[in-house]
Amino acid sequence: MRLMLRFARAYPGQTAGMLLALILAGIAEGFGLTALLPMLNLAIGQGSAGASTSGPGDAAMGALQALGITPSVESLLLVMVGGVMLKSALVLVADKKVGYTVAHVATDLRLVLLRALFGTRWEFFLGQPVGSLANSAATEVMRASQAYMHGAMMATLFVQVLVYGAVAVLVSWPATLVSFVAGFVLLALLNRLVKKTKRAGRKQTLLLQSLLSRLTDCLQSAKPLKAMGRENLADSLLEADAVKLNRALRKQVYSKAMLKSLQEPILMLLIAAGLYASLILWNLQLPTVMVLVFLLARFLSQLGKVQRKQQELVACESAYWSLQAKIDEALRQREPASNQRQVDLHEDIRFDNVTFTYSTTPVLKKAFMTIPKGSFTAVIGPSGAGKTTLIDLVTGLLRPQQGGVLIDGVSLADIDMGHWRRQIGYVPQDTVLLHDSILANITLGAPELTEDDAREALQAAGAWDFVDSMPEGLHSVVGERGAKLSGGQRQRIAVARALVHKPSLLILDEATSALDRESELAICSTLKKLQGKVTILAISHQPALVTFADQIYRMEGGRLTTDGEPLAHLAQ
Repeated sequence: MRLMLRFARAYPGQTAGMLLALILAGIAEGFGLTALLPMLNLAIGQGSAGASTSGPGDAAMGALQALGITPSVESLLLVMVGGVMLKSALVLVADKKVGYTVAHVATDLRLVLLRALFGTRWEFFLGQPVGSLANSAATEVMRASQAYMHGAMMATLFVQVLVYGAVAVLVSWPATLVSFVAGFVLLALLNRLVKKTKRAGRKQTLLLQSLLSRLTDCLQSAKPLKAMGRENLADSLLEADAVKLNRALRKQVYSKAMLKSLQEPILMLLIAAGLYASLILWNLQLPTVMVLVFLLARFLSQLGKVQRKQQELVACESAYWSLQAKIDEALRQREPASNQRQVDLHEDIRFDNVTFTYSTTPVLKKAFMTIPKGSFTAVIGPSGAGKTTLIDLVTGLLRPQQGGVLIDGVSLADIDMGHWRRQIGYVPQDTVLLHDSILANITLGAPELTEDDAREALQAAGAWDFVDSMPEGLHSVVGERGAKLSGGQRQRIAVARALVHKPSLLILDEATSALDRESELAICSTLKKLQGKVTILAISHQPALVTFADQIYRMEGGRLTTDGEPLAHLAQ
C-alpha cells in the first residue's frame, strides 16, 4: 500500500481523523452486535431476563449487565439500534473527511505540478509536449485523487471486516478461523483479476498521454487541415491510440465485472459450507448458528468489497506515479536559485562579451551590445539567426556560457530574477489570446489591476478606439485565440497586456512579422510614441523597425554588428 502510505504522510491530520472516526465507528457497531445473540436467545425462549445462557450468549449477557443494561428484547434492540446509529454518524464524519481530502489532494497535486513546471529551466520546459502536460493537470490529477478515495474506502471496509471478525471470534473461534482462511484464500485466487486491472490502468495512463498530446497538436492545426481538406489525417493519427485505449478500458471493465460475479457464488458456497459445519459437525445451538452465519456472511462480503476497492485503486494509481514522476523531473530541472539583490533599470542593459551555444551550435560569439534606458533598440537579421535567443538571455530564461548580461552594471546572475522579470513587458510573435473578455486578456486576472489600468494600457497601445467602439467594450469576448479580432487588433491587445503593469522594459519578439505593411507601420508608430517612457527592445527581420528605432543591431552568423551599410539598404 505504498500509495496510501504516501498520502498518509502528506495528509497526516486528515488521515488520523478519518482512522479515528472509523475505529470508533467499528467499536460502536461491535457493541451493538453483542446484543444480537442474547436477543435471539430471549426471542426463542432459550434465555430469560433473569436467567443465564451458556457460552457466548452468557458472556454477552454478562457484558451488558456490567454496563448496567438489563437484558430484555426491548433493551437489546435499543442497544443494537443505538450502536448502528452511532456507527453511521461516525462513518459520516470519516466520509466527510475523505471527501474533503480528495478535493484537497486534487488541488494540491495540480498546484504542485504547475509550480514545478513553471519553475523549470527554459530549455527543459521547451521539450515538454503541451497535451501531455494538460493531461497530467486534468486526467492524471483526477485519477490520482480517485485512487486516494478508493484507498480510504478500503480502510473503511477493512475496519468493518475486523469488527465482524472480532465479534464472530467471541461466538465461535473455530468457525471464524476457518472463515478467515477461506476468505483470504478467496482473495488470493481472485487476485489475478486485480493484477490484470492494474496492467490495464497502466496502459490507460500511457495511452491518455499519447492521445491527448496528439489531440492538442491536431486542434492547434485545425484551420490549415480543414482549409486543405485533410482533416482525415488527424483522424488517422488519433485512431490508433483511441482503439488501444478502448481495448484497455474493456479489459478493466471485464476484470471488474468478472471479480464481482465470481465473488458472489463463491461467497454463497462458503456460507453454505459454514452453515453445514456449524449445525452438523460442531452441533452449535440455532441462535449461535444464526448469529454466526450473519457475522461471517458480513465478514466475507466486506472482505470481497475490500478487494473490489483495491481493484479500483490499482486501476487509478499509475496516474499518480506518472504525475509524481513529472513533478520530480520538473523539480530536478528547476531553474537555478537567484540572488536576493534587487536592481531596477536606471541606466542601461549591456551584453559584455556574451557567448551562448546550443549543444555544439554557436548562437552568439563574444557579443557586445548596449541598450540605454528609454531607447528604442531594434535587432534585425534573418530567421534562425538567434534573435529570440538574445531575448531569452535578456529575460534570464537562458544563461550565457561566457560573459554576462548586465543591468546597470550588475550581472543577471547576481540579481533577484523574479524582481527583474516583473519589470518586463513581453509581446511574442504568436499572439495567444484567451477565449475571454478583452479586460481578462489584458489584466490576466491580476487582482491589483482595474478597468482604468486596462483602459490606460489600451490607450498607450493605440487600441482604445476600436475597443471602445465594440458593443461590450472592455467586456467583449475575443473568441478562441482572438479569432474575432484582426491580426493588428490582436497585436495591439498583446502590447496593452505587456504595458498594463507599467514595465521598465518592453520586449517585442518578431511581434510585427505576421502583419501586413499598414498594420506593421501602425504598431511601429505606436511604439515610437512610447519612446522615453519605456525602454523598447524589438527583434525582427522586417524593415519597418529600422525607420523608427534609435539604434539598430544586425545579428548574423552569431555576431552582433552595427554595420550601417546593410542596415541602410534594408531600410529602403
